[in-house]
Amino acid sequence: MKKALKLRVTLLAGATVLAILFFLPSLPFFDSFPDVWKRIFPSKAITLGLDLQGGIHLVLEVKGDKAVENFVERAADDIVAVLSQKGINNVSSNRGESGSSLIVKFQDTTKGKDITTEIKKNYPVFSVEKEQAGEIIFSLASSEIDRIKDSAVSQALETIRNRIDQFGVSEPLIQRQGENEILVQLAGVKDPKRAIELIGKTALLEFKIVDETADIGKALSGQVPEGDEIVFEKETDPATKQAKQTIPYLVKSKALMTGDAISDATVNIDPEFNEPNVSVTFNSMGARLFERVTGENVKKRLAIVLDGNVYSAPVIQERIGGGKAQISGKFSMEEAQDLAIVLRAGALPAPVEIIQNLTVGPSLGRDSIEKGIKATIIAGILVVLFMMIYYKLSGVIADFAMLLNLVILVGALAALDATLTLPGIAGIILTIGMGVDSNVLILERIREELRLGKPVRSAIDSGYDKAFITVVDSHVTTLLTAVILFLFGTGPIKGFAVTLSLGIAINLFTALVGTKVVYDFINSRKRLERLSI
Repeated sequence: MKKALKLRVTLLAGATVLAILFFLPSLPFFDSFPDVWKRIFPSKAITLGLDLQGGIHLVLEVKGDKAVENFVERAADDIVAVLSQKGINNVSSNRGESGSSLIVKFQDTTKGKDITTEIKKNYPVFSVEKEQAGEIIFSLASSEIDRIKDSAVSQALETIRNRIDQFGVSEPLIQRQGENEILVQLAGVKDPKRAIELIGKTALLEFKIVDETADIGKALSGQVPEGDEIVFEKETDPATKQAKQTIPYLVKSKALMTGDAISDATVNIDPEFNEPNVSVTFNSMGARLFERVTGENVKKRLAIVLDGNVYSAPVIQERIGGGKAQISGKFSMEEAQDLAIVLRAGALPAPVEIIQNLTVGPSLGRDSIEKGIKATIIAGILVVLFMMIYYKLSGVIADFAMLLNLVILVGALAALDATLTLPGIAGIILTIGMGVDSNVLILERIREELRLGKPVRSAIDSGYDKAFITVVDSHVTTLLTAVILFLFGTGPIKGFAVTLSLGIAINLFTALVGTKVVYDFINSRKRLERLSI
């Protein structure tokens, strides 16, 4: 019996010490601890949620229709190349006004059947909607439209997650919401504007040849040559970050390369001008394409366009091999770093629109923490006083279990790197109540046994045995509810479910093991004739 008691005391003491060690870094005075302590023992504080430390809450809408349009446009370009390989020339292919239709025009009216056969062979998701002399209109299958939209949201989710991971935000919440929305919660972000710009940037990188044969003045007045478009380079004042001027460029509409060919992007410092630039590395296919593009356009200007804005337009002096290029544009270091991040993470498959933007200040979080701590202390004091008055010494033992439950719970939150939210604090307060409830069940059973005339030791053992099933049953049903809340709830609900689940599991330990150890320890030292209950 003594050996079993020692084992339980050791287990209880070990759990308590570990919990305290993990909780210490969350205390305000932990910074004054020596570095040796921080190297040996845990040094990571409890992670606070968005509602406690401030940050941003965004709901993004993915423009699935644009993803469908992009798919049809890529198919239109590819179809012309496929037909050309089959000897069917003088064909043009463009996206229709509906966005999901494809219009194919051809001069040889005898080739209509061959064109339809080849398109259905290479793109079975298109079906003939209308056919007339020299023109066929294809429509994209509704099932394919749904697939493209769903895929766009999934890809956007992963792209945004990659960007945020590289941005360095700890414990971000990024999840799909509904059919075409993405929920993003970033706690502790110091520069919300920069984070929002990074998340929402489409990051479509294109390499286009500048058309220097046409008059830019006429183009700006509305006479844009066919196959050309106007894009602008924005010059920003590094000190004020305000746009100083915009420089127009007339470029070929067709992109020679896109950012899909990039495998890596890093920030470097230009030794000549001491300004940051972004060095990009192409994948094997992109390296070959870049070498061919630069070789065919020597002495021409190559505009590097990101989301419709020109970052630089250098003159190609010679064929560039090696699969590397450089983007310079009078960046600040932060702008260069953000550009490198979006290029590494890849472009969004479709534009996103911020439909909800909430910024939570840290002062509101501090106020919530103070009120939460105050509520916990008041609840704890009231419970402690009630148990001491109603159950006397046994109530003090129950209070000890409640305090132990709280200590181990906060230690477990720190050890598991769980995020503490305001609803999570509510879960801790609820756990205090459940902990006392378990002890009330046990103490009332012990009272019943004592009324039957049983000895103290026998009454205690019998009381725990008879209350065991009831206590476990009530905890298991609550635990199942908490698990369901965690699986299907959103951020704040999950925070509540985490603390409630941990609290239930720990409460079972402290109620059935912690208090029983105290009674057994007292009995082992002195045989109790009466019990203060």
